[in-house]
Amino acid sequence: MADSHKVDDDFREGVVVVVRRDGRFLMIERAAGVLAGGAWCFVGGGIEPGESQAQAVVREFAEEVGGVVEPVKKIWEYRRPDGKLLLHWWLAELRSERLAANPAEVAALRWLTPAEITTLPNVLDSNLAFLEEHGRRLVEKP
Repeated sequence: MADSHKVDDDFREGVVVVVRRDGRFLMIERAAGVLAGGAWCFVGGGIEPGESQAQAVVREFAEEVGGVVEPVKKIWEYRRPDGKLLLHWWLAELRSERLAANPAEVAALRWLTPAEITTLPNVLDSNLAFLEEHGRRLVEKP
């Protein structure tokens, strides 16, 4: 008999870190050797076992771009159409100005307006959906 409580081994859950400054969002181009390599997206990654969403926000930001953020609040959720990925989008305040791409995970980082992001090649679909729903409102808020 199948266990009705078994978690799908293909299901993944992660966080996305939305950091804004002067009407721009911090975006990264993923390194070639990682999942979605070459794609442009917000900083983010998987939630580790026993880790809260807020803890994952802080850890992923430090791992990918070497910076310190303070999670402010969860602002959106995205479930991939196949149901195998759930992303929790968090607004975070930058607490360190010095950022440096971790070359194992990030090929480049840039501060971009929502309009500039939509002109990039290979932006992840979830990021475009987020920008369409929340981008302009978030960058216009102080």
